[in-house]
Amino acid sequence: MLDNIILGFQTALSLHNLFYSFIGVFIGNLIGVLPGIGALAAISMLLPITYGLDPAGALMMLAGLYYGTSYGGATTTILLNLPGTPTHAVVCLDGHPMAKQGRAGSALLMAMIASFIGATIGIILMMAFGPLLVELSFKFGPAEYFSLMLLGLLAASTLTTGAPLKGIAMVLVGLIMGVVGTDINTGVARFTFGIPELQDGLVVVAVAMGLFGIADVLSHANQLGTGTAVSSSKIGWRAMRLQKGEFKQSAPAIGRGAGIGAFFGVLPGTGGSIASFMSYAVEKRFSREPKRFGKGAIEGVAGPESANSSAAQTAFIPTLSLGIPGDAVMALMLGAMMIHNIQPGPQLMVDHPTVFWGLIASFWIGNLLLLFLNIPLVGMWVKLLSVPYRLIYPAVLFFICIGVYSANNNLFDVGIVLIIGLFGFVAARMGFEPAPLLLGFVLGPMMEENFRRALLLSRGDMTVFLTRPISAVCMTAVFAMLAFVAFKRLKQRAREVES
Repeated sequence: MLDNIILGFQTALSLHNLFYSFIGVFIGNLIGVLPGIGALAAISMLLPITYGLDPAGALMMLAGLYYGTSYGGATTTILLNLPGTPTHAVVCLDGHPMAKQGRAGSALLMAMIASFIGATIGIILMMAFGPLLVELSFKFGPAEYFSLMLLGLLAASTLTTGAPLKGIAMVLVGLIMGVVGTDINTGVARFTFGIPELQDGLVVVAVAMGLFGIADVLSHANQLGTGTAVSSSKIGWRAMRLQKGEFKQSAPAIGRGAGIGAFFGVLPGTGGSIASFMSYAVEKRFSREPKRFGKGAIEGVAGPESANSSAAQTAFIPTLSLGIPGDAVMALMLGAMMIHNIQPGPQLMVDHPTVFWGLIASFWIGNLLLLFLNIPLVGMWVKLLSVPYRLIYPAVLFFICIGVYSANNNLFDVGIVLIIGLFGFVAARMGFEPAPLLLGFVLGPMMEENFRRALLLSRGDMTVFLTRPISAVCMTAVFAMLAFVAFKRLKQRAREVES
């Protein structure tokens, strides 16, 4: 293991490979700041450039693009309440309130530190327990995936600071929105109302930006004449420091987030979105003061960012070890390897040790480069918040429209994001928060697909969700959580009757 690590750093620290890593993380970071573009579009655009490069350098650059967008995405999420990807949506809940309190620098610094530590833990777990994690992921069939996602959706109802029933209602709305489009199994169009553009379903970027970005612009429309986005306190290096005890307070959240991210990163089809939402739900449960969440709790930024970065690293495990991509980005990485005549699978580390270990070492170097690249820029990003509303929000709307349009090159999606934004604004005024809806929308199609696949394999036997051990544990946790919520509600009613 030590010899392999030394070989990896020798490959990654060569001058040309170091340059390719820097180019990847730098461009990825810039693209991440622009809402709506994301890692998939970035890798697609820059893939042809790598054809003339050596395999190790090409893969290091593409990998840097992938996790570089994660760092950049946190910037607009915290400053403008504008998540470019679903993985950053949950950071809006506490990151943007911190920015409004004049603590944008602290929130950005914590996001970067948590991302680096989470990525580091993810890399260590990938190197030490890669084969074990792959073996664990093989134990997950359709029944296990469905049960795990059901548990995640129920936990999502805890993301809301209001009544749990409102959180569950928003999850159900998200599930309904996820059903829109063509059924994978039968080819029947569902909830499209005869509109051809809806046959491919709603775009995730449009839903995320509508719920958070457009809704936020509408909620502050009466302040467009004067004022700035946040507190007009002086911005300097002191504003970027963490308050006393905040890192100690956030350290357990970073550790738990990294563990959650590493687990979900290995599972195909899940990744950073579910990991960041689950991390937030866990932190809210573990907190002694859960009411702080949604109002600027530092753990609400640290946990999800750590989970997101850790998942981004461990997502490479099934791709490199088995040749099984977990999502569209990993499928593109798989294609890049094949273009360079590298066959992913168990023999990869034997046939191409310099490529495999060099890529893993570049993860560390790339994340370190991102940390040094981003910390000096924090002050510049925070100064954006001193720009008046009347100037900043037209720019926000412009970036939203460009980001959504670039997803499918379709103006119809721009109309959809405006409608969803209006819905999000009305729902927020009525006390319904958007985060559970987004998780329901992301998980809905995957839940349905795994539910139907599990019943198909078991020939319609519903007990398959209780007879398989991992699924049974998840379902038991679901029933226990429901019983706890019901008991809490009955106890609250009994107190109201007594008073």
